[in-house]
Amino acid sequence: MPKLSEVINALEELYPPSWAESWDAVGLVCGDPDDQVHRVLFAVDPVSAVVEEAVEWGADLLVTHHPLYLRGTTTVAADSFKGRAVHRLIRAGIALHVAHTNADHADPGVSDALAEAIGLKVTGPLLADPTDPAGRRGTGRIGELPEPLPLAAFAARVAAGLPATATGVRVSGDPDRPVHRVAVCGGSGDSFFAQVRAAGVDAYVTADLRHHPASEAAEAGRGIALVDAAHWATEWPWLDLAARDLGTAADRHGWQLETRVSTLVTDPWTAHAPMPYPPTP
Repeated sequence: MPKLSEVINALEELYPPSWAESWDAVGLVCGDPDDQVHRVLFAVDPVSAVVEEAVEWGADLLVTHHPLYLRGTTTVAADSFKGRAVHRLIRAGIALHVAHTNADHADPGVSDALAEAIGLKVTGPLLADPTDPAGRRGTGRIGELPEPLPLAAFAARVAAGLPATATGVRVSGDPDRPVHRVAVCGGSGDSFFAQVRAAGVDAYVTADLRHHPASEAAEAGRGIALVDAAHWATEWPWLDLAARDLGTAADRHGWQLETRVSTLVTDPWTAHAPMPYPPTP
């Protein structure tokens, strides 16, 4: 079995920390680099339920997309859920590693997995990384459907391709509008509307869209159809991609490594109360 340090090296070849945004917190959070690793669990969020899943499965390493300590900390005391997570992991001999915006920018990365999940053929990044001579790496992706679909049918395709959440997906635009060329961004994406408009796409699939940016995007020019899914749901498809690529690296090195993707729904919204819509006069 490989050492933790070797597995981390393999993960950082896939998702180099240098590709992360300057404000991000990626890399090894806890764990002894000399410990052996046999089981690796992948999850979006390092929340208590995921930590317990890692313990119950007997994982040696938990890889999450979202950081546990994004804003930094001066203590890991177990008087907060984050401190308790660190203590629980260390006591169980489980390391924690984070691949966040470095996985967003990778090729393939988070948005590639999102595009694949909803049936798009990727043609390039939404916002290219200027340090990538191949022009494939960067934020978000542009893709195309095999054939145009009405917006209503495309939104249903997105809902079917992503894991179910209480909130489902929200849609902005004429339901009969044809959709062929699509921009996607896993996670929060309403800061990229300028790039989406410049890309000349028919629709944009992302998460966490706020009222004013969405309203302005719908009004600008001919407008852009919007499909807004749960943040967790747009990033979850990456877990399979990451697990598969780590498995390929393990085979190349001759490691005995077992990977697993958590299916726990850690989206914070837990219920949805439908309203009659459109409202009756």
